[in-house]
Amino acid sequence: MTPLRQRMIEDMELRNLSPKTINLYVDNISRFARHFGKSPEVLGPEAIRTYLLYLVQERQVAWGTYKQVLASLR
Repeated sequence: MTPLRQRMIEDMELRNLSPKTINLYVDNISRFARHFGKSPEVLGPEAIRTYLLYLVQERQVAWGTYKQVLASLR
């Protein structure tokens, strides 16, 4: 496990998120990083905006999925 992933999981545990939510958020962040082929560490606000537009315009995800991904990327 990368130090960044470990830190993210620990931060989510401090926020008292459920294990299922943590797994979902980690999975969403992994998909985000794979979309760009880069670590989330080097991706910024513009990449997040671009990814969210991709989800809405090209993948046409449901509103609930969009909000879930947005929460994951905070």
